[in-house]
Amino acid sequence: MSLQHYGALIAIAAVVTLLVTPLVRRVSLRYGFVDQPGGRKVHSQPIPRLGGVAIFLGVASAIAVQVWGEAQLGWKGGLIEGAHGRVDLVGVALGLIAIFLVGLADDIADLAWWAKLLGQVVAAAVVVGAGLRIDYIGNPTGNGLIMLGLLSIPVTMIYLVGFANVMNLIDGLDGLAAGLGAIAATSLLALAAPANRLQAAALAAALIGACLGFLRYNFHPASIFMGDSGSMFLGFTLATISLLGVMKTTAAIALAIPLIIIGVPIFDTVSAIIRRLRSNRPIQEADRGHIHHRLLTRGFDQRQTVIIIYIWSAALALGAYAVRYAPGIFKLAVFVILFAVSGLMAYWLGLFETVHIEPDGDDS
Repeated sequence: MSLQHYGALIAIAAVVTLLVTPLVRRVSLRYGFVDQPGGRKVHSQPIPRLGGVAIFLGVASAIAVQVWGEAQLGWKGGLIEGAHGRVDLVGVALGLIAIFLVGLADDIADLAWWAKLLGQVVAAAVVVGAGLRIDYIGNPTGNGLIMLGLLSIPVTMIYLVGFANVMNLIDGLDGLAAGLGAIAATSLLALAAPANRLQAAALAAALIGACLGFLRYNFHPASIFMGDSGSMFLGFTLATISLLGVMKTTAAIALAIPLIIIGVPIFDTVSAIIRRLRSNRPIQEADRGHIHHRLLTRGFDQRQTVIIIYIWSAALALGAYAVRYAPGIFKLAVFVILFAVSGLMAYWLGLFETVHIEPDGDDS
């Protein structure tokens, strides 16, 4: 697949998302599916929260065009061919649909945290059942592989659910999750395409387009939020792309690449868990200690805060690319630099310091 082909998939997803988002916004307002202000939230008026529907339809449209092109025009991409391989791509698609529906149910009915987690586990089980698993990792101490055996099932499910939740937790400012999703998907596309991981590359291109199209309405001041249907689908899809592409290598560093790419949301989630445990609070309780909250308290406005996090995330993505292709000694150097910079940011922001727990009961 050529650069122009990936560009076409990005454009299709972006255009569909651009066209569908205003309709979704009107439906959300009509039926009261809005995110109310208050508590730790930074918006001051009700905002429609079903934007994930537009993102999902944008991705689905681009993938549908790709499948049609493979079937009717002989395009390369492996979506039809791959559906008959070891990994059942139809099953993977069903898992992506399942995670979207779980998020949509939460946006509409405000599910309990355990019900949402159960839904995430079911979606992950569908993907694992389709044959998409972390079967092995490269041996970091030498040559060869470490086969996971039956452990591949829980490890992959934790990986998928973890990605869904870290993107869900970082979704706290206008344009933040969509922008980070676009950056991460671009990084995965840049890694998957040269390695001929066409299925992963096609899905990454579709996700880039959907995120960019949605940012037209979601960047500050946002007129619509992506909600859990968007953020969970976004994280879960990024995890799926990495399993289809970047991690399909025997390199010992392969497992770390996607984790570095979404390092900012992971860092935010880990610090939140540590912070809440230190305060003897349930980890699902909300607070105002997330990265974006800390930057706001430092005097940055919403746009400045989001752009700072974009830059941080892009730096990590570039670092991940360097780690993937750099010679051995430079891999370690890049790791040290990335860890040091992120550590300094955490110290400056006070991410592990206890903060007031908000009473609104949200799980982010």
